[in-house]
Amino acid sequence: MFELWTEKYRPKKLDEIIGQDETIKRLKAFVSKGYIPNLLFAGMQGTGKTSTALTLVNELFGNTENFVELNASDERGIDTIRIKIKDFARTKPIGNASFKIILLDEADALTKDAQQALRRTMENYSETCRFILDCNYSSKLIEPIQSRCVIFRFKPLNKEDIKKYLKKIEKEENLKIGEDAIKAIFVECGGDLRRATNILQACASINKEISEDIVLKVIGKARSKDVEELLKLAINGNFLDSRKKLYNLMIEQGVSPDDLLKQIYSQIFELEISDNEKLRIIKLLADYEFRIVEGSNPLIQVEAFLASLKE
Repeated sequence: MFELWTEKYRPKKLDEIIGQDETIKRLKAFVSKGYIPNLLFAGMQGTGKTSTALTLVNELFGNTENFVELNASDERGIDTIRIKIKDFARTKPIGNASFKIILLDEADALTKDAQQALRRTMENYSETCRFILDCNYSSKLIEPIQSRCVIFRFKPLNKEDIKKYLKKIEKEENLKIGEDAIKAIFVECGGDLRRATNILQACASINKEISEDIVLKVIGKARSKDVEELLKLAINGNFLDSRKKLYNLMIEQGVSPDDLLKQIYSQIFELEISDNEKLRIIKLLADYEFRIVEGSNPLIQVEAFLASLKE
């Protein structure tokens, strides 16, 4: 049976959460007292907000009778607050629990009216219910909600955290992951552990021995050395050769124009050219990316960008 690795290897205990040591330390202090206030988890996707909430509930209750999870991006209107959330919050907890918990995923997707209704619900049922809100941007939540929660900031995971997690999966799934492959996954996921896991699973479906080439094939990116060669050819005035390289990357290797421009931007800082030259190229890059966003032919615009690199 096919199983997503993001669920298969989802942490079951707070101690298994990776990369958020200070946050976990504070949450464990709440668990030891058997009590939590309303909580707000803020940070980019894939940093462990939902997993932390689920493990926290598991350690507090050990069951799901006094817990409900809702996704605010799917149910973002005021009726969700008035009906589903209010009906659950107003009833007494089951068994020996002193309160219930509502996890509101992607809470920053709630409309302003829904947020006002949520604020009142949090006030009226504070004796029987606690809320865990998770969001990417806490600034999108109204101030009265933020003031009623203890806020925890989840930081993007660093390379060592990502590597530790991937090595765990490597052992469990009998894989062999090269260091270059781990580096490529980290660069692509940008601290998002969920994306890193999905990329690894996609790579493993191709080959149990995962190399940088397999990772780049899965994510549709070019090798750094190929992008560097492309830039050097264009900067030195070898436009026809750079155009040939461009076609190899975009047509034969399947790299999209948007991804290629992003890679070019990252690669600029690795080139041994003056700072003024780097600034000139970045300005050109911004102009041509804007033209693509506005609907111009991507291939023609990338070619024009390469043609503009030679002063």
